[in-house]
Amino acid sequence: MMAKRGFGLSAALCMPLVLHGCANGGGKVPGTQTRGILTAQEAAPYTPENYFARGGLLAAPDGPWQPEAIHPEQVSTPWRVGPNEPWQTVQQAINAAIRNATDRSRIYISVQPGVYQGAVYIPADAPPITLFGTGEQPQDVRLELALDSQFSPARYRQTVNPAQQFREGDPAWYLYAQCAGKTSALIGTNCAAVVWSQSNDFQLAQLSVVNSLLDTVDGGTHQGVALRTDGDRVQLENVRLIGRQDTVYLNTSNRENLAVTDRISRVLVKDSYIEGDVDYVFGRASVVFDGVEFHTVSTRRSQEAYVLAPNTLPDQPYGFLVLNSRFTGDAGYQGSFKAKLGRAWDQGAGKTGYLPGNTANGQVLIAWSTIDSSYDRLSPWGAAATTSRPYRASVAADRNLNDTAWNRLWEWQTRWQ
Repeated sequence: MMAKRGFGLSAALCMPLVLHGCANGGGKVPGTQTRGILTAQEAAPYTPENYFARGGLLAAPDGPWQPEAIHPEQVSTPWRVGPNEPWQTVQQAINAAIRNATDRSRIYISVQPGVYQGAVYIPADAPPITLFGTGEQPQDVRLELALDSQFSPARYRQTVNPAQQFREGDPAWYLYAQCAGKTSALIGTNCAAVVWSQSNDFQLAQLSVVNSLLDTVDGGTHQGVALRTDGDRVQLENVRLIGRQDTVYLNTSNRENLAVTDRISRVLVKDSYIEGDVDYVFGRASVVFDGVEFHTVSTRRSQEAYVLAPNTLPDQPYGFLVLNSRFTGDAGYQGSFKAKLGRAWDQGAGKTGYLPGNTANGQVLIAWSTIDSSYDRLSPWGAAATTSRPYRASVAADRNLNDTAWNRLWEWQTRWQ
C-alpha cells in the first residue's frame, strides 16, 4: 500500500522522480496511446484547489471553495430519525426541517442505526443540510430501495410512493412529480436514484446508500443509482455507496431535471467506499475523490466493467481527480476478463455542448493511488460510452492535454499491484 500523500498535488512536486521525471526531456513522455501517463510537470495543475476554484452559474461563478471536515457528532439536533425518535423516516425529517427553517443556517439530521426503506429527495432551494448516521460504522445506517431505470412510471409510483410518502405541497414534491408524471415508457436514469439532492452545500456522512436492485437483474442495461447530487459544494464523507450500474451520479442539472451547460457543481468524496460494475461513478461535476475505495463486482455477469464515466463540460479542464485511493475488484476479474478504470461519456451537444472531433470531454486524473490486478493494465480506459470514440492518449513531447483529438483520461504516480 502506498503511503498517503495528503489532500492534493503540489506544484512543488516538480522534482526528480523514479517513475517519470518532471519534464518532457529528450522528446519523450511516459505512457502509451492506450495508457496515458502524465509527467510531474503536467500533473502539477491538477489540484483540489483548481478543481474547486469556481462553481455555480458560469455567468456569475462563486469563488474558491475550501471544504472543511464534517463533524456532526459535535452537534445537538432536534431532527432525529429512528424507531424511537421524533421521525421514523428520513424524508419526514427533511420535510419538517425545511418547513421550520427560518434562515439559511445548516440543518443537521441524524439517523439512528437501522435499515430505512424508501427514496430520499432534497429540493434545490433547501438550506444547507447535513444528513448523518449515528452508528459506529457507515454500514450501521442503511438507506435503500430497489429502483431501475427500466421501470415504467406506474411501477415507479408503486415503488417510491406506496403510502403517500410524497404529497403535493411537500418541499420535494416537484422532484417526485416530475418522475411520477412521465409519459415515456421508462423512467430513465434521472429518476432512478435512492437519494437525490438538488441543493447546494449538501453533506452526507457516516452512512450507507444502497440501490438494492443489485443482482436481481441481469447484466444488461439496468441503471440503478444509489446517490445523485446536482448542487454545488457537496461533501460526502465516510459513506458507503452501493449499486451496480450507475451507482453514483455526481451531476449538474436544473430544477426541471434537465441537463444544462451554464453551471458547474463541485463535489468532495472523502474516506469512502463505492461499489458497482458499469459506469458506476459518473456525471458532469468537478469532483475530488480522496481516500476512496472503488470496488468493481462481477456478480451481475455484465459483459463490460467501467469505474469512472466523466461527462466534463467541453470548455472545462477539470472533471474527476482521484487521490490516495484504491481500485479493487472481486474474483471475477482475476482471470482473463479485466475491468477498466473508466471511459468518457461523450453526451451530445444538446446536453453538454460536446461535438465529436471538435470539443474535449471526459477528464480524469488518477494520482497517488493503487490499482489491483482486476484492471487492464495495458489498456485501462475504454471507448467512449455514447460515441464509441476509441481511447487515444497523445505521447507527443509538446502535447496539449485538452487537445480534442485525444482523450483526457490520465494517470500519475499510480501503483499497479
